[in-house]
Parts: sequence; structure tokens; C-alpha cells
Amino acid sequence: GSPYQPAIDVLESHPEKKFYNVSKLGGSKYDTLPYSIRVLFESSVRNCDGFLVKETDAMNILDWKTKQNHVEVPFCPARVVLQDFTGIPAMVDFAAMREAVRNAGGDPVKVNPACPTDLTVDHSLQIDFSKCAIQNAPNPGGGEQKPLARLSPLKPPLRKAPPCRGHSGCRGSCGAGEAGRSSGPFSAQIENTPILCPFHLQPVPEPETVLKNQEMEFGRNRERLQFFKWSSKVFENISIIPPETGMAHQVNLEYLSRVVFDMKDFLHPDSVVGTDSHTTMVNGLGILGWGVGGIEAEAVMLGMPLTLTLPEVVGCELAGTVSPFATSIDIVLSITKHLRQADVAGKFVEFFGSGVSQLSVADRTTIANMCPEYGAILSFFPVDNVTLKHLKHAGFDKAKLEVTEAYLKAVKLFRDDESSSREPEYSQVVQVNLSSIIPYVSGPKRSQDRVAVNNMKSDFQACLNEKSGVKGFQIAAEKQNDIVPVQYEGNEYKLSHGCVVIAAVISCTNNCNPSVMLAAGLLAKKAVEAGLVVKPYIRTSLSPGSGMVTHYLSSSGVLPYLSKLGFEVVGYGCSTCVGNTAPLPEAIRNAIKQGDIIACGVLSGTKNFEVRLCDCVRANYLASPPLVVAYAIAGTVRIDFDTEPLGTGFNGKSIYLRDIWPTRQELHTVEEECVISSMFKELKEKMEKGNKRWNLLEAPESTLFPWDLKSTYIRCPSFFDKLAKVAVPPQVVENAHVLLFLGDSVTTDHISPAGSIARSSAAAKYLTSKGLTPREFNSYGARRGNDAVMTRGTFANIKLLNKFIGKPAPKTVHFPSGQTLDVFEAAELYQKEGIPVIILAGKKYGLGSSRDWAAKGPFLLGVKAVLAESYEKVHRSQLIGIGIAPLQFRPGENPSTLGLTGREQFSILFPPDLSPRMTLDIKTSTGKVFSVIALFENNMEITLYKNGGSLNFVARRFL
Repeated sequence: GSPYQPAIDVLESHPEKKFYNVSKLGGSKYDTLPYSIRVLFESSVRNCDGFLVKETDAMNILDWKTKQNHVEVPFCPARVVLQDFTGIPAMVDFAAMREAVRNAGGDPVKVNPACPTDLTVDHSLQIDFSKCAIQNAPNPGGGEQKPLARLSPLKPPLRKAPPCRGHSGCRGSCGAGEAGRSSGPFSAQIENTPILCPFHLQPVPEPETVLKNQEMEFGRNRERLQFFKWSSKVFENISIIPPETGMAHQVNLEYLSRVVFDMKDFLHPDSVVGTDSHTTMVNGLGILGWGVGGIEAEAVMLGMPLTLTLPEVVGCELAGTVSPFATSIDIVLSITKHLRQADVAGKFVEFFGSGVSQLSVADRTTIANMCPEYGAILSFFPVDNVTLKHLKHAGFDKAKLEVTEAYLKAVKLFRDDESSSREPEYSQVVQVNLSSIIPYVSGPKRSQDRVAVNNMKSDFQACLNEKSGVKGFQIAAEKQNDIVPVQYEGNEYKLSHGCVVIAAVISCTNNCNPSVMLAAGLLAKKAVEAGLVVKPYIRTSLSPGSGMVTHYLSSSGVLPYLSKLGFEVVGYGCSTCVGNTAPLPEAIRNAIKQGDIIACGVLSGTKNFEVRLCDCVRANYLASPPLVVAYAIAGTVRIDFDTEPLGTGFNGKSIYLRDIWPTRQELHTVEEECVISSMFKELKEKMEKGNKRWNLLEAPESTLFPWDLKSTYIRCPSFFDKLAKVAVPPQVVENAHVLLFLGDSVTTDHISPAGSIARSSAAAKYLTSKGLTPREFNSYGARRGNDAVMTRGTFANIKLLNKFIGKPAPKTVHFPSGQTLDVFEAAELYQKEGIPVIILAGKKYGLGSSRDWAAKGPFLLGVKAVLAESYEKVHRSQLIGIGIAPLQFRPGENPSTLGLTGREQFSILFPPDLSPRMTLDIKTSTGKVFSVIALFENNMEITLYKNGGSLNFVARRFL
């Protein structure tokens, strides 16, 4: 148990609940720590076992002020989230471990993940109508892809899409490469394809295609889904969000959040690592968490801590009051811009100050989710009253909320504006004055030209004066106030420069966007109630985009008001293409042309900004959804909202924008009480019911997984073949051949299998021998549960530059026979002959993002050691974690200074008692002897290595 047992206390309000009283333990030092570091401290105290987590680690964290950036500390997250098929290799390893423990005489039922692990399988809907997209995508179904925005969108099918409902003017799917968006209950699912992410919505097919897709998807993934279902039945600590629960991704992540864990009446803070690039959004709920690769996630499931350099923490102080007209998106973008300029790369960011409570939870999770854009590890918002109110609507019951609040206050993890407790001391402070955030629109010709809303009238005037160009229209002074009367539907209207003729509320791709769309709806409601109208000739439209926005608009009851002002929902997604904003009425078009009027379009989405909506509309502005509605009501952009009314309401009363603009308070109340609570209710019902196909899916219930020997997706790997009760000390590696002789900066992409399976590759030969056609190969990402495919895909990158070959190719030389072969084939021959192999490499071996097969693949190829000039830190620890020795040339030495050709045979002498960073001798078959450094940084790493890696180390613990 932990040496800190005496620090265990009971919660005053709930004496049955126990917890580590870290604030008492840490004293005044604890009180100055940033909240995020307090979470790290609590985790180290609770998990201290003197081996994986030592007392000195806890004390180092407490001394954060002086130790930041100087020490490595262990962190044991409370839970793991696996997205989709990144979860397969981890679960396959656990299944294999059960088998190995049984074979070694242990009890396989004891083999379970060490911490709660949630698997969301909702991401992997590959869109099948577009074969090419799947085969040519960079990483289809793959796991550790960096943010998804860069990937090319799926090409829609080439057949013509049907026109949007009720829009005779629409000519089917527009040429902008957007398939008509589907609506109805399925629209959210498609947001979860591996190539499209819910925050960068891309085209989706019509509902029929969706249904067919789910059938196909279920068929194609049946084997993997059955394996997942087996896992969720037989392992403790595993729960699964099945496919087709159909909620946007952020809702899944939030549904899984505990905030405070209550394990058998023992309380501790929630924290998480996930293989999902959006994991960081949970920091907006006061949960410490970040994204990791599959192999780190698996290590945490095995009960191993993550190691991180104790980070700097930048305090971001929010002061002042948000201007009433600024929307959530204005606030989020402004804060992220400040952080981008502040250099927060590789640091934690933590928010404090009186302004924090003005941000809703949706704003916070969006800022936290945008971390990759400003380079921070995470952006932490400690739990406060706003969070608690949100949790109430998200389905936390009263008892749980009471315990949560009491516990967080007891360990000083609750941020309270009212109390006078002092702010933590931060590494540096960045100040953001919220009152400086004012709403902007962009235009009239380029989206980068921003105009503050309160300058809009004078700016438009300046555009009329300026000579034709990026902003100017060059209208003669005497013509600037021209008025053109026009008859429309039996009434006379007057058009003038700046008149609005198109107003389109379009959903954009930011995830606090639903609340901004809701703001437009509430504005419409108050406008209708005040008696304001939109002139009938203005072409108004509303396209909600994602299923999430539709949910917001329908559950809050604002749709009827929007449609009363003329904002009717148009075909999802192909909104402002000319064919779809039904052309302007003839009479209006003629009047604009005859009077040479500068008419305006106002839109809220960035789609088709450059494309003229209609050749007679010469000025286009991008504005937030509520402003689009406001300009539509005003009928012109030549208006100063502060001093001029939008229009006349009931009883001839002048109505100003401030009279109908929804306050942030109103908006948050509707959002929390109507929308959030209905969303979580629905998700909870779906989770409890499950869906028909998932419920009917048959899966074994045996303690051990019944491996299907014919399977090409899931296979029992051989990591545990030599599992004995006692670890065998490392043997001398004798007469090893060099499998590959590589240069500098070999990345994990060169090592690890990724992307599609090339037809000439070793993996392709294997799949063909199993009777598959190239069509059925799928990708390495999809087959990551089959070690035979993954081993053959290791070093199979066509860009691999092996010095034995002299040009980029996934080949090497098998020295005993002199043949040039695929890397796998050479390794296989060496294994048959009982010859060990090593890898020679230059500087920075293993650069790039962590990939789960970058260490496992070489291990299964028989690689015993890597000898390099230097290593990427993460990759070095992964090699040890799998049982490969990372050896480093002494400073100033490398293969060429030592005169090595790589054709020699190498013998490495491991003494029985290894110590960190000790020097080892290597003898070559040509009689050379030289020394290298064994890069084990601490005794824990040596123990792991002696046990043949962390998998075997953990398996022995179950014996």
C-alpha cells in the first residue's frame, strides 16, 4: 500500500467516503500549486508503491515551483478512452495474456485492465459508396492520426444527388463537392467516419445510403465487433459505447466523464488519457487529460504509469466582462489567438480570474479541444459552479453532485470566485481582457478583411468612395444615396446601396457553434414577439449542418420563430450554391442592375464566400448567425446598431438590436436546461437499450477467447511465448547480423505499418495465401489486430533508405545467402537459422508520433537491440517496454568513425546486474571491440527489460 496511508481522511458531510487529504499533506506548498498540478500530486500520492511511483516523485511534484522542466514524474490516469480500432491491439494483448497466464499455471480470470477503459466504437463508419476514398485514404480506420483537418474530404459519388426538398430552384448536389447532407436520426452517425471528424463536417450521403452503410459496416467489421463484445463481457473494467449510438463525438466523451471517481467509497479526481485527438476537450470540465498513442494507452491499462517532464503551467487570466454582442465563437477565437501568441507549446495552460465564470461549459470544452492549434499539452478549467450546474443537466444525480462538490472543496480542486483564497503561482501569466472582444464581420469582398460591427456603417461608406479594388466600389458621391423603388408582390419597396437581399444562416464547423446557432434562434424569437418582420424579397435560408445543431434548434423550440422570419431549413449542406438560394426575384434583380445598386449578401458560414451568390450581389459579408438575422431584419448593412432602430414593432415602437439580443445568461439557461438535458437523456436511453444489431451480435462468453485460425483480422500474437514464472536474465546476444543499416531521422512512419497494403508487399502475399483478393486487403490500420499482417508491414515503407540497398526500398540483404529480400522475408530466414538480428541507425531514431506497432513490429521480426547515435525519447521507452535494448554509441562515435560496414556479426555482452546508463562492450566478427551506453534511465526500466518488456512483466504479476 501507499506510504501515505496516514493521509487518508473521511469526508465531513459524508463520513462513509474516504480520500487522500492531499491539501493537509502538502500544506502551504500545496496551496500555491496550479490546480492541474494538484491533480498530478494526488495521483502520485494515491498510487505510490515505492517501485512504479516513489515518494520522491510525489515530493518532486509538490516542489513544482522549483522542479518544473527539470524532473520526470510518473502519472497514473484514472481511466483510458480508446477510440475505435486503436483499441484492438490492446485488447488482443489482454486476450493473449489470459492464455499465457493459464498455460503457466495461473488463473486467467484475474487478467483484467488495471483501470476503467472505455471503448467508443462510433467513429469507424467508413463511407462505402466511395471505394476510392477508402483505398487511397492516408490512414483509413487508422488510429493515431494527428488532427483530421488536413485529410482530403471524401469524394462524393458521381451520380447526381436528388434536389433538396421543397427547393425547386436547386439543381441537385452542387458542384462544390458536397453531397446533399442527410437529415433525420442518422445524420450524426456519419459525422463519425474515421476520415471525417465531427468538427470538420464533410459531405455525407442520403439516409438510404446511410442504412446500407451501416449494414455493410457491420458486416465488414463483424469479426472485430464480436471481439469487442466478447471483451466487454469477460473483462472487468471494460465498457463499450457500441456503434450507432449516434451522438456527436464530444457528447460521447462527456458522457464517459466521471469528474470525481467513487471506487468502493474511496474518492479521487477523474483524469484520462485517450487515443483520440479530441481527448483534451475534457479539460473544459475540470478533468485532466490528453491524447496518447495506442502503446501508451495500453501501458496505462496494464497498470504502468505514464512518464512526463513536470510541465510549466501558464496561467491565463480572464478579466473584464464580455460585450453583450460577442458570441461564443468570438470569445473562443480571441482567447486561442492570445494563447497562440503567448508561446505555450509543450506546457499546461490553466484558466483563472473573474471572467472564467462567464464562459459556458461548451465554450470551455471548445477552447480545450483547440489545444493542438496553439500547441499546449492541455488547457485546464478547474471545476466551479458553472461546471456543477452543467453536470446536473448532463445527468449527474443530486447525491453524486453533493459528494463531488464536497470532495473537490476538501482537496482544494474547486475554483470559487467568491472565496478570497489566493490564486496559484504560475510559470507565467497571460491576460485576456474579455471586454476587448467585440464582434466583427468580414467583407465585403475578401474574408480576411474584418470590420468591427460598430464601424460597419462608416466602413461601407468608405467602400463606396474607394476606387474599385479589394474593398472599393467606386460609386460617385452624388449617386451614393440613390434610391430605386421596386414593386414586389403588390407592395412598393425602396432599394439603396447596402440593402440586404440574401441572408443565409449556415452552420460552421466550430464545436461551440450549436450555441451560436441557438443564439440566432433566440434573437428571432424575441424579434417576432416584438413585432419585427423581414422584407419578403430578401432571400433567407437556414442550413443547420450537423445533427447536433438540429438537436439544439428543435429541442429549444426556436425553429417556428426562425421560419416566421423566413429562415426555413434548406437541404442539409448544399445551401448557398447559386442553384439553391433560389434566384433573386426578377423585379429585384432588374432594379439592382438599372440603379447600379451595391446590394449585399450576409452569411454565417465560410462556404462559397468567393463564389458570387448571384452576379448582381456585389458585396458579401460573413457574420455570426445572430447578426445575419439582425441584418436581415434591418434590411441594410448601412446601420449603426447603437443609435438606429432595426425597425418598427407593435404600436409603432422603435426596436433596437439591444432590445432583442439574447443575453449570455438567457442563452446558457436555454442551452443547459432544454438542450443538454434532452441530449444526455437520449444518449442514456440509447446506451441502456443498446441497438438491435449490437444486441443481436453473438459473441462468445468463455474466459479465453476462441481464436479463429482462419481469421485475417484477429490473431493471437506471440509476445508471451516464453512466459515462465521467473524472468530469465538477459542473455548475451551472440553473432547477431544487422537486419537494417539506417541513417539519421528514421521516423515511426518508416518503421510502423500504415496506410494501404501495397500489392507487392509481404503482407499482400500473406493475405493472398489466405484466399483474399486485393479488393479485400483493407488497410494496415484495419488489420492491426493481426500480428502476422503487422509484422510483415514493419519496415515495409517504400521510402525506407537502407544503406545495404543504396536506394529507397523496403528491402534488405540476407547475408548468409547473399539474397536481397523483403525485410520480413530476411528476418524470417534469420529466425529459422536461429540467428539474432540488430538494427544500426544514426541520430534521432524513432522520430514522429507514437505508433503502437513501431516497437512491436521489430520485436516480432526478431530484433534484439537497436544501436543508434540518439533516440526520440518516447520511442526509446517503447523499445524497452517491448523488450528490445536501446544502445547508444558513445559521444562522437558512429558506424563510420568505428569503421563498421554492417556486414559483420555482432556480439553484445549483458552483465547479470545491469545498472542505468551503464557501458557495455560489443565484439564484431572482424575482431573490433567498442563500447556503447545501455540507455536504461532507471531501475524500473531495467526490471521491465529483464522481464522481456512490460507485457511479460505484468503477466508475471498475475501468476
